[in-house]
Amino acid sequence: MSDVPAAAPARRGVGMHIYVLPNLLTTVNMFFGFFAIIYSINGNYTWAAYAIVIGAVFDQLDGRVARATNSTSRFGAEYDSLSDLISFGLAPGLLLFLWSLESFGRVGWLASFFYLACGALRLARFNVQSASVEKAYFQGLPIPMAAGIVASSVLAFEDLELDASRSWALLTMTFLLGFVMVSNFRYRSFKDLDFRHRLPFRYLVVGVFLFAMVAIRPETTLFVLFLTYAILGAVFGIWRLRIRRPRIAKPYSQDPGEDLHEFIEEEV
Repeated sequence: MSDVPAAAPARRGVGMHIYVLPNLLTTVNMFFGFFAIIYSINGNYTWAAYAIVIGAVFDQLDGRVARATNSTSRFGAEYDSLSDLISFGLAPGLLLFLWSLESFGRVGWLASFFYLACGALRLARFNVQSASVEKAYFQGLPIPMAAGIVASSVLAFEDLELDASRSWALLTMTFLLGFVMVSNFRYRSFKDLDFRHRLPFRYLVVGVFLFAMVAIRPETTLFVLFLTYAILGAVFGIWRLRIRRPRIAKPYSQDPGEDLHEFIEEEV
């Protein structure tokens, strides 16, 4: 018998273990983002827009499945962000450029890049602050919502038979979407609503009304609803900045009645 010691058996199972189901849903999200890129390059902008919308659906599913099955992980969070950058950053940016902004030349592709860069910054900031951000609100417009606005704008323009080439409105929208994504404006996330418990009757009425409005003309109505959500968040954010502006202390006058009159005017 040889005196040479036998080699140690190979260790099996060495490596990182991941949860398959939520990460598989994230991969499907990334697939539809890549699908949108390919179809944008081929000039089929309507299908590219639908692909972005479907990707957003799977983006919602992967997080909900991970939380429901208690399979959240740091790997899943990072993988989700990388997929979101493709599906909701690169794909909508390229779609905007090829569909509408290419006629603006350098300004057009810089606007698309600005959207993409702001989306990446938004995702990076979310990952860093995910433990400290309040549940009921997002800080800045979420990148899936920004991508939904881009996709629904394509569908709305097609539905209304509008010419998107060299559209100053779409160019302005691109810059504004990038800005509100990296802003500190608070957007309601609705994650604090627990639909498993009883809710006031008005929630059902509002839900039925919104469904009816969307069903009338889905392509245009969804674009209006998404854009309204983004605009309202910006408006309320600017309003909060205005009311939080520090006041300069003024010396009291000799007339108490004058000071009281100024106080009432400021409060009203």
